[in-house]
Amino acid sequence: MTDRVELVWPTTLDDALRARTHRMVHAVSETGGAIGYLAPPSRAETDGWLDGVLADVRTGDAAFVLATSADGSGEVLGCALWRRRATVASYRHTAELQQVMTHPAARGRGIGRLLVSALIENVRTAGLELLLLGVRGNNHGAIALYEDLGFREWGRLPSGIAVGDERFDDVRMYLELGRPDGVAVHGSAAVGAGASARRA
Repeated sequence: MTDRVELVWPTTLDDALRARTHRMVHAVSETGGAIGYLAPPSRAETDGWLDGVLADVRTGDAAFVLATSADGSGEVLGCALWRRRATVASYRHTAELQQVMTHPAARGRGIGRLLVSALIENVRTAGLELLLLGVRGNNHGAIALYEDLGFREWGRLPSGIAVGDERFDDVRMYLELGRPDGVAVHGSAAVGAGASARRA
């Protein structure tokens, strides 16, 4: 259940909310969460990450959402974001879901689903067409959640993620959000700019 949880969409963060976010990220990493850190990050590391994310939020190239406790404490229970894939014009219709995490003490309350569902709607409202993500191959719970929300696997890089001496598949997934009227979808057909005929 996601009772007593509020979603916050910050463009800036005060010191208190930065500290709460750091505590959540640190706890997730400390318990082995697959969020990109090989060791629990320092406050300076999470502040640097937040600065980069919020800079993209302010230019419209990202959205960041926090799940906070509505019990008056304001504790951060989870977070997630999307970012445009690239500044290159031919990829700006796509975004990548990143850093989806829930505090270990708050797992089982549906917070991950709440965060990802909110981001899907936010990306759709922003007018983007495809939402992509990468997930560690051993994270079967996350893969099942993403599939339940409509994501489909489009590729898998065997042993593409290194965690010390361990290797895991990098599973890539996508969700189509719709296209503007008049968009022509050519797929892999040999038409349009940059096309070449198949070799015999």
